[in-house]
Formats: sequence, structure tokens, C-alpha cells
Amino acid sequence: MSITSNPEKVPRYTVVPEEKAGGATYTPNILADFVARQIVNILDEIPADRPLRVLDPAIGDGELLVSLLRQLANYQGLEIKVYGFETDQNALNIATSRLKKCFPTVEVNFKSENFLEFVLKHFSMDGNLSLFGPPVPPTYDIIIANPPYVRTQIMGATKAKLLTKQFGLSGRIDLYYAFILAMSQVIRPKGIAGIIVSNRFMTTKSGASVRKALFQRFNIRHTWDLGDTKLFNAAILPAVLLVEGKNRNKIEAPEFTSIYQTSDPASDTATNPITALEREGVIETEDGRHFNVIHGKLDTSDTPDGVWRIVTKTVDTWLAKVEAYRWGTFRDIGKIRVGVKTCADKVFIRSDWMDMSKAARPELLKPLTTHHIACRFKPLISNRPSQILYPHEVIQGHRRAVDLSQYPNSQAYLTSHRSVLEGRKYVIESGRKWYEIWVPQDPDAWNLPKLVFRDIAEEPTFWIDLGGSVVNGDCYWLACKNPEQTDLLWLAAAVGNSTFIERFYDHCFHNKLYAGRRRFITQYVEKFPLPDPDTQRGKAIVAKAKRVYKCSTASEADQLKDDLNSMVWEAFGLAVEEVGR
Repeated sequence: MSITSNPEKVPRYTVVPEEKAGGATYTPNILADFVARQIVNILDEIPADRPLRVLDPAIGDGELLVSLLRQLANYQGLEIKVYGFETDQNALNIATSRLKKCFPTVEVNFKSENFLEFVLKHFSMDGNLSLFGPPVPPTYDIIIANPPYVRTQIMGATKAKLLTKQFGLSGRIDLYYAFILAMSQVIRPKGIAGIIVSNRFMTTKSGASVRKALFQRFNIRHTWDLGDTKLFNAAILPAVLLVEGKNRNKIEAPEFTSIYQTSDPASDTATNPITALEREGVIETEDGRHFNVIHGKLDTSDTPDGVWRIVTKTVDTWLAKVEAYRWGTFRDIGKIRVGVKTCADKVFIRSDWMDMSKAARPELLKPLTTHHIACRFKPLISNRPSQILYPHEVIQGHRRAVDLSQYPNSQAYLTSHRSVLEGRKYVIESGRKWYEIWVPQDPDAWNLPKLVFRDIAEEPTFWIDLGGSVVNGDCYWLACKNPEQTDLLWLAAAVGNSTFIERFYDHCFHNKLYAGRRRFITQYVEKFPLPDPDTQRGKAIVAKAKRVYKCSTASEADQLKDDLNSMVWEAFGLAVEEVGR
């Protein structure tokens, strides 16, 4: 849905919730021009006996098509027919008017129709022709698209399930996943598509099915991860896919380019992040920002649905060294779990429980760890710590909701908020009691020593919890599957808090949000490497991590952390590197 940021044009949606519901994103002219230029640069076959057929499956006001037709103007005498789909009639009228005014010789065929519904009319779920559908129209030589971004929780579970079934997807999906697969069904075998997407699909579990389908249905030529360039007004980290229809050409290692903001000193300059892509290294743009531009190859660890990452000879050598010294991973310690999710925090989580009289205070309160007390190695101490009313217990190894009649204060309190709690329809519909927490976890596990870490952070923040607290959903936690191996938690804390793990993360996952923040989620952290805990160096790291935890002065703790950071690098056979933010 290509809606330019030009203030003179009519925005597709004027209310933020509607934008989220429809997935509208405003493609800046600079990005539209970039995608159009990349398409034309690799366009090998120009039909001589028929018009060139161009498609935009989510037209918006036509910005992408305008950029593409300008690029194609260099082909003298080329006959072009443009096709497109758009469900917003106002945007469609704008697009039609723009193209007829700017390109009067180009035939325009726009439909006020949903592109996905159009494809499903003509094709079955496996991408073959539908036996009972209408006649299939000719396929397209060029597709240029900025499909809508609508995540599962916004589009609704019913629609999401339908799309997953229709397009062979799985897990939590985004609407643009279905658009990508639908495009694969209407592109010519040697046709070229330039697609603007969110970069989330490259590294998340939910993106596995679309990653696999991309390799099955397209030849991937080049991917650009545009990271935190802030090309969109919305909080989207964009990527551009340049693909061709599936044919006999085999692309052994597609090109991959990434650009992310950094604080490192620049070695070159460029006008803006898009022109910076023509260079390599740290580039300063005219607005004073610094970006690290890397050109390499796309690697998926030899699996079609594997996480996408950029590889260079330097990165491969670095990771090979880590692998040679790796003893195990965080996953070998135990299962990484997300914290509890109540879906009614104002009811269950408070920091003023102690202000209640003892006679009225709920009996089911437990200490709660949240990101607010996050600190490396040892959590901060709050003057008014949060507590959670936790209405679950474990009986004979099975978790269940408590019998509220046994806890009159808790029952009275929860009953006073019953209308709010019953408003969580998904809890009731799943067969749960109205007062349950949506994601409760295992109460028996809280008392074990555990490693806790923040979900989103500019720098990794791992700490040891020895107080038996409940972990909130803004953090993850890890307890030892073998209670006799708790030293592994201290080893993991040292590795997790090191600059080494930042470098490892960026080489393997490179999933950064704005302002350099990283996502520390299960699928990444479980792959973090550990050095051998039984070596002299491994034991020294554990001992020093415990000293940091017990340290009473900030200056001493800082020195110990610096020493520990160096020890972690050395444990993997590497010299300490400076890691920019």
C-alpha cells in the first residue's frame, strides 16, 4: 500500500487504529525509487511481441508505480500495461488520476478488489490452478509491492487461521506473508518482483513458513535489511526483497545487504541511508547519523526455513573460532521460559499491596521481577517492590487454579474486579476460570535459582534471582534442569552480559529495533554459546561472576565486570573487540 508522505495527498487512513487494521504504510519517494531502480537493473527479458505487464497488488495512491514507470521510460517504444488492486476507493481514484496524468500512453487496469481474494479465485492452496475457478489471466513480468503489515493480534484469530490454511502458512503470521505467496502464483517464471516488507520475517519463528516458501517459489536475487534507517514514519524496520519467478536458474548464494545505525566513527559520507547502500563500512549521512553498511551473502544455515543472516568471510571465520571453543549453549542448561502474562496487570500486579490493611490484603501475593529492577548480575532493590496476586498452584505435578474459597481476602479482591477479568473473553473461551492468569507458568519452579534477562534492551542484561520471585512477561528466565549444576547459571550470566555476546548476536541474528535495541527472545538466547565450565578458565569466570553479585561498591563491581568481559572473549579464543551501539 504505497502512500507517499507528500502532505498534499490524501492519506489512506486518518485514524491510527484504522491504519493498523488495514496495514497502511506510507512509502517514501526515496524508497520507491530505490525499489524501482533495482527491478529495472536486473530486468533481462523485455517482450517484443506483446506489452510488458506490470502489477502492484496493493496500489495505495500509486507511488511505487510512478517510480517504476519513470525508470522504464528509458526503454523507447516499450508498450506497458499496468494492473493493480486496491480496496480503498479514495486511494484508487488518486492512483488512477496520477498515472493517467503522468503516463498518458500507459494502459491502466485497476480493480477495487482484494488481491488475495483474486488469487484464491484462480489458484488452489498449493499454488496450482484451481479446477473450478474462472479462467486464469496472463501472469506478470514485473511486480512492485508494499503489501499491508497486519499482525495476527490485529487482524483477528479467525482471519489469521483462514489465511494460514489458504496459503499453507503456520504460527503467528502477518498479512504480508500471504501477499508474498500470492505474488508467487501470478509472476512469470523469469519475471522480477521488488517487495517492501518488514524485516521481522527473517529472524522470527513465525516467519519460518514464509522463509521456506520464498526459496520454494522464487529465485531470491538480493535482500536489503534496511534496519533502523527510519525511512517510514511508522515503527517499521523495513526490508526489500528482489526476486524472480521460479525458473531453471539456480542462485547459489543470494546477495544480502544490511544497514544499521551505529555510534562508531565514519569512514565515508553519503546523502542519506539509501545512497549509503552504495558504499561499505561506517557511513555518515547529511543528518549526522552513522550507519554500518555490510555487503555479503544470505545464509540460512543450510535449512530452507532457517533464520536469515548476512555472512562474509570475516564473519564466517569469527563464528568458526567460536564454534571451536564452544562447550554447549544456554539451551543445554534448561528450558528458557517467558514470564507470566496476566492480560490484566492493573488487577494482578501492584506495588501498593502493603498499603492495604493486613486484614484485607490478599493471601496469594508473591514477589515479582520485572524489567524495572533489571541490572547486570544482581537485580536492583526497589523501595516499593511489585508483587503479583498469583492464583495458581501445583498439585501432584499438575498446575491448576487455586480454590478461591480457601483464600477469602484474595477472593474478595478478585471478585471486586470480576467484570474486568471476565472481559478477557479468550480466557473464558479457553475453558479457564475467570480469575486465572493467561500465561501462568509453573509455580514450583520459581523457588529455584534462575537466570533472568530483559526481552528488549540496548545491551544485554542478565541477572541471577535467588529470591524465588515470579518473573513478569517483560522478561525471560532459565533454571537448571539439573539442580546440581547451578554454576552454569553464573557462567551464562557472565557470557550474557559480555560484549562478546553482543557481537555474536549481531553476527548470527542481527535483529535490532530502533536505537540499537536488541530482542533477547528464546530462539536467540537458547543458541548463545558457553565455554567449557570444567576448565580452569571456566571455573574462574564462574567465581568472578559470583564476586560481582556479592560486590558492595560500584567501582569494584565495574572493575570486576571489565575483567570478566575480557575473560569471556578469551574463553572463546578471541581478542576483545570494541562493540559500538
